Amino acid sequence: MAFSYRKARKQADALAAECGGAGDAGEPGCVAIEQELNTPADGRRLVESAVAAMGRLDILVANHGVWEAEDVPIERMDEAQWRRTLAVNLDAVFGLVQAEVAHFGAARGSIACSGPSEQGVANGHIVLISSTAGQRGEAYHVDYAVTKGALISLTKSLSSELAPKGIRVNCVAPGWVATDMSKSTLADPAMNARITATIPLGRVASAREIAGPVVFLCTPLAGFISGEVFNVNGGAVLVG
Repeated sequence: MAFSYRKARKQADALAAECGGAGDAGEPGCVAIEQELNTPADGRRLVESAVAAMGRLDILVANHGVWEAEDVPIERMDEAQWRRTLAVNLDAVFGLVQAEVAHFGAARGSIACSGPSEQGVANGHIVLISSTAGQRGEAYHVDYAVTKGALISLTKSLSSELAPKGIRVNCVAPGWVATDMSKSTLADPAMNARITATIPLGRVASAREIAGPVVFLCTPLAGFISGEVFNVNGGAVLVG
């Protein structure tokens, strides 16, 4: 397994060690790769580095992203914020997907004419991470909502293109999750109360609760799922 980080080297190295490090003889390990993700080229470089480290990749999970904690009305949103959000949340994903699909083809010979995969078997998996914001919008965060909506369209387009080649593309759409990105907002008691009031389950998710459905989509148990938007948000998308 390989994962990327931007600047949290100490935490990344600790996680890589926890997940197997260099690995035992004949056993897969885990490697942390430092990589900015602002452009398509960045995405392609990350895939190249991961392939060099692991030899072969079977799954791509594009779960990086940025979200500005401050509410910004559209008339005050500067172009720099707009471009930064699109660059990280969308442009880099394009590069990741492009390079990963090329790798799937190179690693397995030509998959263009291979036909549908056998039951429970895939030539590769891609899971993109969208959001409730990509489905219902998010006031004062239009830059973020636009990118997450685009990932849903990308999921559906890629599924139509790649499912016949045995590559399954799906999307997981979380709502509020307790992460470093949301920490400052959730730490505000008033904001926390407002947020949890919109979630039927009455709380935000843990990262593990998002990871589980991502893993599921990459198993034979999800062998007939392609192009799906898998909502993992405590029912929030239904009532917002």
